[in-house]
Amino acid sequence: MTIEDYDAVIELMKRTPGVTFRDADSRAATQRYLERNPGLSLVATVGDGIVGCLMSGHDGRRGYLQHLVVEPAHRRKGIANALVTTCLDELESLGIVKSHVDVLKSNRLAHSYWKSQGWALRADIDRYSFIRGGNSNA
Repeated sequence: MTIEDYDAVIELMKRTPGVTFRDADSRAATQRYLERNPGLSLVATVGDGIVGCLMSGHDGRRGYLQHLVVEPAHRRKGIANALVTTCLDELESLGIVKSHVDVLKSNRLAHSYWKSQGWALRADIDRYSFIRGGNSNA
């Protein structure tokens, strides 16, 4: 994924139920993310169109997968699995062998997918977030 893919990826995200779009997904923020994590975010294409995406990065110890989205008409064709496998392979090449993904509690389809792929739902931690400046859509 490059910043040139931004508009198509954001449109895909916006029309996909269960996926949120926040201020943190702005073009500038996405460009910083891609520059900080080169080669770790991917798009899947059919013809000239983007039908899937997965953004990923790391903090030096753990990988983080975000925004796995596949166009409904192209699901169940292995696209999501290929995106995830490629990201995990790239992270492993950097020495990152443990990764996390956040899933909205209301996104049952995503919960089902990650569980079916062998990812474990953590019950031993809770994630807390803090937003400076009070923007609840950050």
